[in-house]
Amino acid sequence: MRRPESSPLLILKGYGWLPDARRARGRRTVTARLGGLPVLGIEGPEAARFLYDEDHVRRAHAIPEPVQGTLFGKGAVHTLDGEAHRVRKAMFVSLLMDPGRIAALVDSATAAWDAAVPGWAARDEFVLFDEAAEVLTRAVCSWAGVPLADDEVPSVARDLTAMVDGFATAGPRHWRARRARGRREAWLSELVQQVRGGAAAVPAGSIVDVVARHRDAGGEQLDPRTAAVEVLNVIRPTVAISWFLAFSGHALARWPQHRERLASGDPVFAEAWADEVRRFYPFAPFIGGRAPRAVEWDGERVPEHSMVLLDLYGQNHDADLWGDPYAFRPERFIGREVGAYELVPQGGGDPRTGHRCPGEQVTVAVLAALAVRLARLQADVPEQDLTISLRRIPAKPASGVVLRVRGTG
Repeated sequence: MRRPESSPLLILKGYGWLPDARRARGRRTVTARLGGLPVLGIEGPEAARFLYDEDHVRRAHAIPEPVQGTLFGKGAVHTLDGEAHRVRKAMFVSLLMDPGRIAALVDSATAAWDAAVPGWAARDEFVLFDEAAEVLTRAVCSWAGVPLADDEVPSVARDLTAMVDGFATAGPRHWRARRARGRREAWLSELVQQVRGGAAAVPAGSIVDVVARHRDAGGEQLDPRTAAVEVLNVIRPTVAISWFLAFSGHALARWPQHRERLASGDPVFAEAWADEVRRFYPFAPFIGGRAPRAVEWDGERVPEHSMVLLDLYGQNHDADLWGDPYAFRPERFIGREVGAYELVPQGGGDPRTGHRCPGEQVTVAVLAALAVRLARLQADVPEQDLTISLRRIPAKPASGVVLRVRGTG
């Protein structure tokens, strides 16, 4: 039986679409149609293993053009499979999973935060989401070897957040994201060409330097536009941590009992905080690919070329995995070994070899460090709209979290 088109339900329900469909059926696996394509919606650690097995599901040709044209960029590592993916991914692993590089980015981010605080204190109030984006833009561009003048930071931050904010909508946010991507790809493409031609110097071993020199599986350098796409795929996700910082501000406003422990700087609790924010709050709704051949999962036939979607939001709120999933409890991650296919805010599996984001360690480290500083900020939360709509993808607090600084701790 041909399933009805589910796009209207996805628009209506947002993050709730797949979880509601699974609850209605009483199963972790459901069938649907999106954009005319048959879809299998799946959830759970074993389902995640199934998704990340290239024999079952592949990413090439699976990411819709609107997402490539805003979030990832065309020709990005996310769109590759097989040897091409492994060689390109190895570059990202070398850049984003090296402890020394991660520590250097954390230092850059905390320094940028500390430098920004006096300016926030001088104002009546500020929007945490917006200011966090500027802090992260300044920090990651400095760390990555991207030259950036002080007066360029606000516009670059707006463009980097716009790419994330507009990937899952057909409205004005989407067109802002496309224009932002076009501007920043042209900007970084020119930088790559200048670096290769000797007209611009960047630090040896920096992100720009490594990407500009990288050779793909065929032995060829990336064309300048694709190199720009991949530089953006380092700096854009780092700036997207502003979503998690806004969520951290929301959590501190709702559950202030955690503030003292987070402000203490205990690294174990700070990392647990970062994991709980990423688990509890909605960010990516699902991740997927296409079946290269007809396969079967959980008693359902998966036709060749059909879509397979892993319900990230649903899995991060699965009672079988998390007990009381709608309670915000950072301590749930203390002393718990979390499997590679359990906590999936940025996908699952091995980030060194599979399609899981290799920058996840960066996200956790930067978020943990800045959340501690946020907790130490002596700030009031004026009356505002702190609602988070699950219909909006990506979700964020409606106000962006407005704060009024009283002191810096």
